[in-house]
Amino acid sequence: MHQPSPPHPACPCPRRRALWLAATGLSLGLLGSANSAPSAKVEGLVRLPRDALQVQINQVALDSLGPKVAVVSSAGRASGGRYRVLRDGQVQAEGPLSALPAFEAWAPGRQHFQVDFSALTVPGRYQVEVWVGGQHVRSATVQVEPQALFRQTAGALLDYFRQSRHLDEGDRRRRIFETDRVVDVWGGWRDAGGDTGKYLSHLGYANFFNPQQAPMAAWVLAHSAHESAGLFARAGLLRQAQDEAFWGADYLHRVLDEEGYFYTTVFDRWGAADAERMVVGYEGEDGVYTRGYRSAFRAGGGLAIAALARAAMLAESSGRQGEFNGAAYLADARRAFAHLQTHGRSYCANGQENLIDDYSALIAAVELLRATGDAEYLQAARERAAQMLQRQDSEGHFYSDAVGQRPHYHAVEAGLPLISLSHYLSIEPETARQASVRQALGRALDAQQRLDQAVANPYGYARQRFRLAAPGGTPGPIQSGFFMPHRNETGYWWQGESARLASLSTAAVLAGRALEPTPGGKANFGIRADLARSAQAQLDWILGRNPYGISMLYGFGARNPPAAPSSAGVMLRGGVSNGITGAPDSEAGEGLAFANGPSENQWRWNEQWLPHSAWLLLAAVTLAR
Repeated sequence: MHQPSPPHPACPCPRRRALWLAATGLSLGLLGSANSAPSAKVEGLVRLPRDALQVQINQVALDSLGPKVAVVSSAGRASGGRYRVLRDGQVQAEGPLSALPAFEAWAPGRQHFQVDFSALTVPGRYQVEVWVGGQHVRSATVQVEPQALFRQTAGALLDYFRQSRHLDEGDRRRRIFETDRVVDVWGGWRDAGGDTGKYLSHLGYANFFNPQQAPMAAWVLAHSAHESAGLFARAGLLRQAQDEAFWGADYLHRVLDEEGYFYTTVFDRWGAADAERMVVGYEGEDGVYTRGYRSAFRAGGGLAIAALARAAMLAESSGRQGEFNGAAYLADARRAFAHLQTHGRSYCANGQENLIDDYSALIAAVELLRATGDAEYLQAARERAAQMLQRQDSEGHFYSDAVGQRPHYHAVEAGLPLISLSHYLSIEPETARQASVRQALGRALDAQQRLDQAVANPYGYARQRFRLAAPGGTPGPIQSGFFMPHRNETGYWWQGESARLASLSTAAVLAGRALEPTPGGKANFGIRADLARSAQAQLDWILGRNPYGISMLYGFGARNPPAAPSSAGVMLRGGVSNGITGAPDSEAGEGLAFANGPSENQWRWNEQWLPHSAWLLLAAVTLAR
């Protein structure tokens, strides 16, 4: 979560802090380089594999009763071939390959096929073997079992949060920008592999890009440990999940100002030698300090309230707590919500709330209603849900502001609108309101399906609608593509979309379950087959079924992103790298790129970031429930 430009000569590189990294004693290890050639010039360089025949598969975990699809990529124009599916080395299925529609946007001259082995449900280690045009190759292995993603990854994901804890005692006393006030902002988590800053959100100056960062992690942990306690207990992970949830809630308690707003960032310009670490807002790739340190709903305030309310429920049900108790968490949530209901707009850069405020405030209101039963929160939730539905067009697409203006797209949490509405649906008692929300969910899910299928799409990647826009400029017409555009309102920020994909997977499952019950019981996660296939495809991409054959979850799979310490920092097991993007020279994010340099840009792809692991954990819990 950094700036891409080289540092000022007087300021040692904010992202490339080799001395700081060495001082932490954290691993800079490398697990596989995905066919990358050694380079003295570019750290962590990765090249797109050129093997004549490739089989890309989820390298980590597939649910026994869920979709299971491998993608075959072959150089040339072969129209067919053969496959075999192996379980623990024994043939389970075989047959002819059928070619998929032509797709050359990422790798000209290649033909794609798929192998669907969803019907195979017996647990084991699976591989796919293929023959095309005289070539033969066998895939990486994948574990198939019930609740596979949770069972295989939850422990490591929780370990990642613990390893990412920020423990610098200096944060006990940090100054607030342009004041003499000193406050205690100790705790929380380091934001990313190369960034010790702590963020409820950032990019607020661009209005439509705020990602939910530390509060999202805190809410995922508290919500999951509370709602899915049995799941964690059976895995021997419940106490660890509770500990991490309370750790996050304790930090949110500390960064809640006595006036009722949260401090958005504790920032030091990415470790710049001449920068004071303080409570401050900032703008742009130069990290210019600003007064924008008060969080609006969209700048982490809404999810912070939700996390505190859920932590209060967790404390009551478990009889445990962090440094502070459940009563304190709930009092914080109440006070912050009341404050933002009155003052939230004044904390928005443009003075106007948008869809991100709506869905963040909606989750906050829902969690406060669950924690208190107070009718005021039901009314607040209804108002936010109604506002969200007004921002949806008849085809099902959401807009950031008004229908027909800026299409809502988000590189981190594209699924959060549907997730918030699904949670609201669970607390809304009126049948008519329930029906309106279900219709909105159905329209949105169908709109995403149509968008994904509008072009050849062998990997089933979730596409997005956007308008090219520069800061202060006139936006272009609405268009669509696979990856977020590089010409956008931030002026510089774009990166891989692992969190976005996990959020969309979670949204498809939660919203799909909120629609009419589907036949099949536990098969396909309890949702329509097409939605299940799409939900799984997004997770598959993160976990290795992508053109690079790289699992972005470090320590899992046959290949992981290589280390790029001067730009992307440390690599921790259970951390998830940013991921694949469009080509750097494409304003619209067309083409394909991963870790192709230069070194100071490698953070866009290689760096691990807190929201990615939070979203993957939420997806794992959601699929397993």
